[in-house]
Amino acid sequence: MLQMFLQFLHDSAIATAIREGESLFPWIECIHVLALTLVIGSIAIVDLRLIGLTSRDRSVTQTTALALPVTWTAFVVAALTGGLLFSSNATVYAHNSFFQLKVALIALAGLNMVAYHLVLGRGAAGWHTPAQTPWRARLAGGLSLGLWIAIAVCGRWIGFTISTPT
Repeated sequence: MLQMFLQFLHDSAIATAIREGESLFPWIECIHVLALTLVIGSIAIVDLRLIGLTSRDRSVTQTTALALPVTWTAFVVAALTGGLLFSSNATVYAHNSFFQLKVALIALAGLNMVAYHLVLGRGAAGWHTPAQTPWRARLAGGLSLGLWIAIAVCGRWIGFTISTPT
């Protein structure tokens, strides 16, 4: 069933255009990398504040309020462009261990974010200084930062282990 779906994606008109076109794949890849850079950069701003290394003059809620709109907008663009890139060679990407690890790490980063926003981040409005940020929030920030760095590394290794469509 999964293989049929992957083949359907691979055989779609848009995937064929991306795979067989001369410049579509590199343009989409550039947009994907730029969006991912914004995702990781904006998340790092919040994570580094949670850890207590940057934005020490701002509360966690101020930092988060400034970064999250950028994060979510860039994440949507990265997900859309990533989906397009995936479709261009779905039958191969789906079986690549670095791609599988990247997807698993994104899921873990999402779970970490949900845990922070629903449980660990309660009381964030009162964390005006790094000294007031509890260890559980610092841990969530450190874990998030590590996960997103690993996601970027896995994404790069996908490019080393799968050649671009020709």
